[in-house]
Order: sequence, then C-alpha cells, then structure tokens
Amino acid sequence: IFPYLTVSENLDMGAFLRTDSKNIKKDMEYIFDLFPILGQRRNQVGKTLSGGEQQMLAISRAIMARPTLLLLDEPSLGLAPLIVKQLFEIIKKINIENQTTIFLVEQNANLALKAAHRGYVMENGRITLSDSAENLLSNENVKKAYLGL
Repeated sequence: IFPYLTVSENLDMGAFLRTDSKNIKKDMEYIFDLFPILGQRRNQVGKTLSGGEQQMLAISRAIMARPTLLLLDEPSLGLAPLIVKQLFEIIKKINIENQTTIFLVEQNANLALKAAHRGYVMENGRITLSDSAENLLSNENVKKAYLGL
C-alpha cells in the first residue's frame, strides 16, 4: 500500500488507468461492502491500519483495476485466524462475483484448497502434483504431507 495516502486515495491509485469514473465510484462502494472496515477508515492513512486492514487494502486496490487475473502471494501471512477466515471468504466471493481468476500462493494448504477449484503442489520449484482441489483434499498422501491430517 501507499503508507501516506488515505484508504480512498489508495483505492483511487488502483483505478489510475481507468477512465470510467462512474464505475470507479461504484467499484469503491463495492469494496466498502466487501470490507466494511475500509469504508469506516476511508479517510485514514494506510500506515495507521492494522496488518489485516493493510492486506485488505492491498487486495482492494488490486480489485479496483478490474483485473481478469489476481495473484495473491501468502495473503494470510501474519494475520489473526479470524481475519484469515474472513479474507478467504472474500477471496472466494471476488472469484465468483467478478469472474476473476485468482492465482493463490499459500502455505496454509488446507485453507487454500478449500477456497480453490484446482491445486498444485510444488516441491523444490517443481510441480509434483496437480488435481482438483477436492481430489487433493481427499488424497491420503497430501493429507499426511501438507494438511497435517
């Protein structure tokens, strides 16, 4: 995020290349519906937000660009479990409502696979397993090695 810009200004930066100002305002309200805390803090500068709120703002700023593909690298890192749960529900919602493909890199395999349609297991930089998220969640080897079950 831009630490010295407000929440609203950060979101405006995400839409910087867009020219459809009416839709930008609608998208900003959509963001505030997804993340009500950001709506409450719209005039607060980014550096004063909590870690979870900063993560929400970073994702929201990316959504403002209306991407067809959104890459999220460890979105749960350092966040409280309740925030992580809320964040992953919103990630699923973004995928469905905006028809945005989400490429998610996440150490919490269980959580990631529950949010995904498809999953890939990487070891030493190589994809060693690829399947539907449902099949990976039920795979005994995956359960033992990555899900702690």
